[in-house]
Amino acid sequence: MDLNELLLRPEGKTLEFKRDLSSPRGFLRTVVAFANTAGGTVLIGVEDRSRHVRGVRRALDMEERAASLIRDSIQPALWPDLEILRFRSAQVLAVRVHPSPARPHFIARQGLEAGTYVRVGSTNRQADLPLIAEMRRSATGESYDEQPVPALDSEAVDFRAASESFAAVRKLRRRDLETLRLVTTHQGRSVPTVAGVLLFGGDRLEHFPDAWIQAGRFAGTVRAVIVDQTRIEGPPIEAIESAVSFVKKHLLHGATIGPVRRIDHWNLPPEAVREAIVNAVVHTDYAQRGAPIRVAIFDDRVEIENPGLLPFGLTLEDLPRGVSKLRNRALGRVFQELGLVEQWGSGAPRMIGACRDAGLPAPVWEEIAFRLRVTLRTEKVGPALVDDRDGTILRVLESGVGHGTRDIAEAVGLSTRSTRTRLARLVERGLVREVGTSPNDPGRVYVRSPSDAPDPPDALDDFRGLRTKR
Repeated sequence: MDLNELLLRPEGKTLEFKRDLSSPRGFLRTVVAFANTAGGTVLIGVEDRSRHVRGVRRALDMEERAASLIRDSIQPALWPDLEILRFRSAQVLAVRVHPSPARPHFIARQGLEAGTYVRVGSTNRQADLPLIAEMRRSATGESYDEQPVPALDSEAVDFRAASESFAAVRKLRRRDLETLRLVTTHQGRSVPTVAGVLLFGGDRLEHFPDAWIQAGRFAGTVRAVIVDQTRIEGPPIEAIESAVSFVKKHLLHGATIGPVRRIDHWNLPPEAVREAIVNAVVHTDYAQRGAPIRVAIFDDRVEIENPGLLPFGLTLEDLPRGVSKLRNRALGRVFQELGLVEQWGSGAPRMIGACRDAGLPAPVWEEIAFRLRVTLRTEKVGPALVDDRDGTILRVLESGVGHGTRDIAEAVGLSTRSTRTRLARLVERGLVREVGTSPNDPGRVYVRSPSDAPDPPDALDDFRGLRTKR
């Protein structure tokens, strides 16, 4: 364990400093919270605000006391690693707690309901009953959305609606509902699961009243004056599209007026917005009550938050690295088959990449109370970046003469379909203008928009001889 590296970090989800053990209650709460959430290290002998190393006297006695407190005060039993670390002339006791498969752990004197804690940021929060239930499911490998809803029968899942959702992918058969865990057998009866009701239930909001999206546009940068709002109550698959459309309506920052039609541009990458909303829907803790998914649009940012902390064992630092755990397995299975999500764990890196390529700050994730929030900021911090292929397309279009998709595809060595996809993204980002009578005009051509995007070093030096498509 590298003490110098730990001292450089602030207190957070997996680190806490304690001057001493004069207040064992706070120490025990932290140990319980670490075990129940994502693990962590308590450094005893370090002041929490200044990070000044005071050290501990009689370190071996302190180690024994800490071990006894944990052994006698916490249930189920915990066995953290204890290590005495030297810092100059002082000694520090490090208590390293691993994320526990036996969660929920609690302080015995307080009991399960009052003595169970989780770590939120640098604080310990008392877990409520739904969160305690989620810990138990996590410990046994269960998923809330796969649980049965015994008060209903399998007809509560609208098979027609499900079939229509899958129509573009495959023909859905009734027995597929069980394979997808949208229905299950409970006490000899076929009943819907939570996922079945959430996705295709006719009375979805009657059983899950918070399973909707609240979207609002605020004036300025604070939640003082709301200028537009909507309540999106449709099924999750439809709700995602509605939420994306609401964001798009309020994020148009400008337009290019071409010879034929106007082209609007977003000031956030559409793929980042969509990914954030999809993640919020599929990772929400639907067992929680009291608040829906929220989308808040400000002059300088968009905030998207959903009920539920990160799945146990994960930290905020894991997200950019592509580390992921799926909270709702049935929802995730359906979303992946419908193409709403790609490989699990790739969402956060894709959002980061999209924002970076647009010259915007990386998304910021936060755990607030028992909710997860991602913030997408709209102020540019640098020029838009492009990869080599896109850079070649932009270089081809530098002359200001319009070129058709086929000619551009030949220049960059891609298929017409791949080139069309790249051109659509460049148009969305405002780097390319599309000139034509309509999006389906076979004679439409593309030209480069005025932009501060740099050309990558490997882009084509020049391109000549292209036939302009008339």
